[in-house]
Amino acid sequence: MSGRPYPRVVPTDPLLDIAEELYALEPGEFTGTRNQWAKQTKTDGDAPLAKRVTELRKPSTAAWVVNLLMRHQGEQMTQLLDLGASLRQAQADLDGEALRELAKQRRHLTTAVTRQGRDLAAELGHKLTDAVADQVQGTLHAAMVDEDVAAAVRSGLLVSSLTSTGVGHADVVDAVAVPEAIGLTARPRARSSRPAPAKRAELSVVPEPAELEADRERERREAERREAERSVQEAHAAADAAAKKLRKAKKRVEKVQARTLQAAQELEEARRRVAELEHELEGLDDDAVDADERRDTAEERYTGAQEALEEAQAALDALGR
Repeated sequence: MSGRPYPRVVPTDPLLDIAEELYALEPGEFTGTRNQWAKQTKTDGDAPLAKRVTELRKPSTAAWVVNLLMRHQGEQMTQLLDLGASLRQAQADLDGEALRELAKQRRHLTTAVTRQGRDLAAELGHKLTDAVADQVQGTLHAAMVDEDVAAAVRSGLLVSSLTSTGVGHADVVDAVAVPEAIGLTARPRARSSRPAPAKRAELSVVPEPAELEADRERERREAERREAERSVQEAHAAADAAAKKLRKAKKRVEKVQARTLQAAQELEEARRRVAELEHELEGLDDDAVDADERRDTAEERYTGAQEALEEAQAALDALGR
């Protein structure tokens, strides 16, 4: 195995030992085996441990595949995580050439390991959708750019897929079944073997049909509750968007109303001014008629005066001869 060695999970808490077993199971075996462990630990008198076991969440399909890779492809996963550490170091050193080469290797390696995950799942009868495969590859990429995600992936106890941009550190606590296991490494298993189910022979409490039915009913109600919560969140988002649009519409109405009032005032002022101008025009028409008459009278007087002047000039000229 290449790369620096990582510490293998050495449980200091019984919960870690149980979780190690549960998260190595196939998805269909998880819930029933978890409930058996909870009943057994409660029967053994450890109610707090039983409660913690009951709270262990079933992993998403993508998280299960990544956990599977940690247990069955430990060498490749170690290589991937080591490459991620080198990539982060090159980024810290601002080594552009090394970054380009490592980034190229990262793309090839995440694609190859994701393909191995699909093959492993197929061997166990689980065909991965492209969406789930993308989540697997996204988690592997996040583990290479974020050391906290890498520590979470090593635990083999993921309950959900992870993402990271490499800026800052992702919050991985909620994505790991037992946060105390972050940084430890899942126990390796041979690739050729199927994940071993829980050792049910060691469990003295066998669920009755009624109990199994109750478990299924609880799971159904939990799924309905999650769906209802999503619906409520979507409704809240839709209501917030509608409220925002309503506020904008109200502001628009207020602006239009204000402009309408202003236009009405301007129109009224224009009408008043038109009336004043019409009245002034009527007065000017009367003045124009009077001015025309005065002009005609003045022209007549001027003509008479000219004629009298000519006659007087003629008389004067005659006396002079």
